[in-house]
This record gives sequence, structure tokens and C-alpha cells, in this order.
Amino acid sequence: MSLRETLQAELARVDSAGTTKREELVFEGFSHEAGHAPKALIKGKKYSIFNSNDYLGLRFHETLRKGEEEASRHFGTGPGAVRFISGTLKVHKELESALAAFHHRESGMVFSSAFATSMAVIQCMIKGQAKDTKVSDNTLVVSDELNHRCIIDGIRVANLPKENRLVFKHLDLEDFRRILDENKGKFKRVVAVTDGIFSMLGEYQDLKKFCDIAKSFEKEFEEGVVTIVDDSHGIGAFGKSGRGVEEFCSARCDLLIGTLGKGFGADGGYVVSDKLMIDYLREASPTYIYSNSISPGTAGAGLASVKLVDSAEGKKFIEKLHANIASFKKKMKEAGFAFAADSIHAVQPLLIGESVKCRNFAKALFEEGFIATNLSYPVVTAGRDEIRVQISAAHTEKDIEEFVSAAVRAGKKTGVLG
Repeated sequence: MSLRETLQAELARVDSAGTTKREELVFEGFSHEAGHAPKALIKGKKYSIFNSNDYLGLRFHETLRKGEEEASRHFGTGPGAVRFISGTLKVHKELESALAAFHHRESGMVFSSAFATSMAVIQCMIKGQAKDTKVSDNTLVVSDELNHRCIIDGIRVANLPKENRLVFKHLDLEDFRRILDENKGKFKRVVAVTDGIFSMLGEYQDLKKFCDIAKSFEKEFEEGVVTIVDDSHGIGAFGKSGRGVEEFCSARCDLLIGTLGKGFGADGGYVVSDKLMIDYLREASPTYIYSNSISPGTAGAGLASVKLVDSAEGKKFIEKLHANIASFKKKMKEAGFAFAADSIHAVQPLLIGESVKCRNFAKALFEEGFIATNLSYPVVTAGRDEIRVQISAAHTEKDIEEFVSAAVRAGKKTGVLG
């Protein structure tokens, strides 16, 4: 079989499994109407968006647009080259300082994406060691079993032996404690990593307990236990002031990874920590050193967004999001729908159960003019297929009511509702 035939066979397998990703919806623009969140224009038809990570509805906010335009006019459309070669633009440094201050940290650094951030931070914390020590003698990585792909790949890239990569049961922090206890004295360093919000079900890790357990084992390992949290889905959407799962749980990890591309309504990833950690990462992170940063305009929009979220107006967006989540849950339960998890996050997973029924329900919703994401096995557990609905502060009560009505009609049409 030739390479082309092999690739064609793999595409056919993906298509038959119903997990095709390449047939993307093309948004021709957006409709802005009073009383509604912005709607996507697809082949001339308007669709209500219920699958966006724009949790605070900021990507169309005039403050962000102004920040983007001013930065682009002042610094141009692109960064020119990687930062250590062509120099750093002031807007990038201002954004990093604003992010560090927002999270009450000493320092921060911006990457091209949150995926690139996690990849770099994790492998650097694993690999950072003296030249006269072996990786196998030095580092143990402990990870939640449902961590995001960026965390999984960050661990893989470090190329650790199998015995150096251990996984604890999802959200089971006593299992996390067991792993640390059983490995006392076997390694110099432990890297403990988890998502803050798990994006399939909207669940959150108990970061207070996670960090407390890690800290309790500090003296059992020569270089201690380093905690890394990727809270890309939590920041902006979780906590009273939008500071994510750390704020919600009254916790503080060693390295916090976030994104500007979800709650902040812009683009790019970042990490915040103390100055020593960030200084080291600037010297060691391949996806930072050898990759362009986000554009000046995007950095300007991000900077404007961080300031906006950390203001009285930003607090209103956060409160609106939380009110919308509560309203959506109440109305959908009253309509007869079940949830795959009791999420208090903007990710609201509707439990459908069967793959075919799930796809048909998503299709019926689309025909009604609503976009939501169907998640089927193997992305989720077999028999736990779901429609992942994502709520935004931009949604109005009318948007939510219209979604519920459309979901009832789609549910009856597809057998989801009796």
C-alpha cells in the first residue's frame, strides 16, 4: 500500500467513526442585533453560537478593538522575528506585566498559544537539571488521567521512561497522594500537573487540596514538588473576579498557565510565576525562543482585555456569565434534559448517551439555527455521548430561551426527549 493509500484509509476510518474535524464551518461574518449575542453568518443564514470559548463575550468589545488598532498602528502588523533576535516590543512587556499583576505573581511571559505554553513549561520543568544527573534518576511526573492533550504532549516530548510518568485517577486526589507516598526517595523532583477546568464536562480540580498535598511532600524529594496548572478554560470564566480555579479554591500553584484566547477574547498563551521560574523559562522554552510571539495588535487587544476584566465593568460581565449559566441549567432541567456532569462552569454538557442520537441531535439543532458541539466516543466514554453547550456573558435571556425551545423540538424529533 502506498503512502497516499494509507492516508486515504485513515481518513476513511475517521469519517466512518463520525469524528471528522476537517469539515469546518466557515463563518462569513457576524450579525449584530439588539437583544441577541452576535450570530454567525453561514451561507447567508444566521446561527446562534453556543460552542464558543469567548466566555465573557469580549471579542467584539470596542475596548479590545481599540487596543488592537492602536498597537498595530504603533508597532506594525507583525513582531518581525523571535524576541531574542529582533528585540521585544513594549506592548508584549506591558501585557506580561499586566498578566502577572492580574494573577498576583512576580512575572509572566507570553507564547503564541496556550498549547505552546504548556508544551514548553512542562518539558522545561522536567528537563531542567544538572548535566551530571540522569533524567530517570531526577524527575517523576504525576498527571490527572483526563488532562488536556497539550499536557500529555508536553510530558511525551520530555521523553521520560515509563516508570517516570504516572497518572492519578481523574479528580481523585487521594490517588495523587498515594503516588507521591509510594515514590518518596526514588526521585529528586516531582512535577505535578493538572488542568484547572476539564473542558469536556466543565469539572474543576480541587486546587487547594492538590497544592496542599504537593506541599506536604516537599521535603520527601530533594528538589521538591513543582505544581503546574493549566487553567485556560477557568481564567475569565471562574471565580468572582475571573481569576479562575485558583481564586475559586483559594489556592496557589507554582506555575499557572492561561490563555488570552478564551475568557479574555483575544489570542495567545501565557504563564505566570515568580521571577526565577520565568527567567529560566525564557532561557529554556523552545516554543518561546524559536517561535514568533503574538502580533502587536493581538497583544494590544489582550492588554486592553486584562485591564477591562480587572475593572468594575469586567465584574459585570463575570456576574452576567454566572447568571446565564444558572438560568440555562434551570431551564434545560425543567425541559427534561439531563446533564453529563453538574458543572458550574460555562461548559454545560447535555447527556445524550448514544453516538448516532447525539450526532442527529446536533444536526437538528443546527437546522434550528443553533451551533453546539457533539462529543462522541472515543472523545468521551462510550455511552456517555454529549452535546457540549458553552454559555457566554454575551448571551441574552432571549438567546437562552430560544435555545431551550429549539433543543426541545430537536429532542423530540431525534428521540432524545420522549
